[in-house]
Amino acid sequence: MNRLDKWLFHARFCRTRLLAQTAIAAGMIRLNGARIDKPGHVLKPGDILTLRMGAQIVAVRVLGLPERRGSATAARALYEVLK
Repeated sequence: MNRLDKWLFHARFCRTRLLAQTAIAAGMIRLNGARIDKPGHVLKPGDILTLRMGAQIVAVRVLGLPERRGSATAARALYEVLK
């Protein structure tokens, strides 16, 4: 089981879990097209996340669920950017 806020932190979309929780509460994250407002929402491989990062909107497919935060190279293996 992997929480949304932990995944965002492990995949290096947010510098801290607190920032990830704040972004989720602010409505900056969508999971499979639905707005998510709970940081503890469970993710699974194949889920589509839509993230608002500044002026950009990025859609990614979750590929992996890590146990802990690793290197930037390992973080890039956790998702696939969709076009």
